[in-house]
Formats: sequence, structure tokens, C-alpha cells
Amino acid sequence: MRTPAVLAFALALSTLPAHAKDPSLGATTFTVYEAYMSPSQQPGEETDAPKLVEKSLGLSGTAPSVPRESRKSRGYGQIRFAKDLSKAYVEVDIQGVNPDDIIMFHIHCGPPGVLGPIIVDFGADEGASKKFVNGKMTLELTNKNMVFIKDMPKGLKPALPESCPAELGFPTQTKTIAGLEYLARKGVLYFNLHTKAHTYYGEMRGQIYAAQE
Repeated sequence: MRTPAVLAFALALSTLPAHAKDPSLGATTFTVYEAYMSPSQQPGEETDAPKLVEKSLGLSGTAPSVPRESRKSRGYGQIRFAKDLSKAYVEVDIQGVNPDDIIMFHIHCGPPGVLGPIIVDFGADEGASKKFVNGKMTLELTNKNMVFIKDMPKGLKPALPESCPAELGFPTQTKTIAGLEYLARKGVLYFNLHTKAHTYYGEMRGQIYAAQE
């Protein structure tokens, strides 16, 4: 026979409010990350870019470069991850850049000051410049937008991953929005905008961190 104390405890538990949430909230609530882009975050000047690498990758600039401290380009980017990690929404606003000069726009993985591989290519289908209207870009990302390398180029050293690892230091590639958010949480993602004058390092860069209230 149960004691009065046990019965009282059971009754108290039964009256507690339920903590389970509506599963549909996973697609309509978000975790937000942001980046303020500037030329100063680039790890080098375009004039210092290794010429052999530029040539092999076809990244030789077609316009005169401008020192980082003299560029007027600035930008803001935000990524909102649905909490069920099924998709993410990207919003970007750039200033001081002619959209016609944009040749590439990516999200890379890498800590501040380090050039890292591409994980999202915003110009893979029709060109990066066409994604911007009046300096603004808005789009949706799903797993299919993750850059995944199936065939490693000949001669590539295994220590130099061509796509972003699921965990820095491990060879497994990130394939999902969940993996992208995991890297964002670690502060190892960045936006990088490339122009005709600044092709190798890029026009401006923005390290991505959790958004501040």
C-alpha cells in the first residue's frame, strides 16, 4: 500500500504542465547567425596572392586592385537556421560594390584570417552577380546546396580538404544544413565576396557568429 507521501508526490507530478512542444515549431523558429563584412578581414592584399595558384585556378584579376584599407566596400549577412535544421534562410546587404563586378560569392569554413574551402557557392547556377538586386540578396538553403566533392583531384594531398569537414581536423565532409549550423556555432564559417579586382582573397569577408540581441 502506498504511503501518503508517495501518493502526494505522484499527484504533484500529474499536475505539472506538459513540456513537449509542437513539432511544427521546428520549421518556424530559428537560430540566427550574422556577419559584418569588411576588406580588413581579408588575410592578405591581392598583390600578395601567389601568382601560380591564381593562374592554375583562373583567378587572375581583370581590374586594378585596391589596398584593403582604401576600399569602401561593406556588407552585412545573416543566416537563420530553422530549428529542425531542414533549411536556412540567407539575407545579405552590400554597399560600395558594383554588382556587375561580382564574380563569386561563397560561404567558406575557416577561422579568422585563414583561407578555407567553400561550403556554399551562391553563384553555382547562374553567377553570383545575378543574385543581388539593389545590393540585396535573399535565398533559401537546403542540403542540396552544400558543396560536396565526390572525386578528389589528381595529386591533391589528403591533408588539404577540398570541401568543409564536418569537424575541423576530421576528413568527413559536411553534407547537411545541420552540419553547417554546427560549424557556425563554432565560429568557423565566413562570407567571402570576390570581384574582378579582388579575385584570390576577395573584396571583403565577414566571419559568422551568433547574432547579438
